Amino acid sequence: MVVQAYILIQTDVGKAADVAKAIAQVKGVTLAEDVTGPYDVIVRAEARNVDELGKLVVSKVQSLDGITRTLTCPVVHI
Repeated sequence: MVVQAYILIQTDVGKAADVAKAIAQVKGVTLAEDVTGPYDVIVRAEARNVDELGKLVVSKVQSLDGITRTLTCPVVHI
């Protein structure tokens, strides 16, 4: 079973489009769009398990230039 999550991202001023473009190339990211509101980029990502999802967020997403904060929201099926 694949674990999916939305990652809400805040960026430096004027960096949202660049961050969305860069993050779209990361393996495991299925969608990356720059948006308006309290977050600048919203990403949909998937991984084999929660640990892999955590590694994706910490080592691949948070390390990108221009990202100031992330909030990961796992998808649940109720």
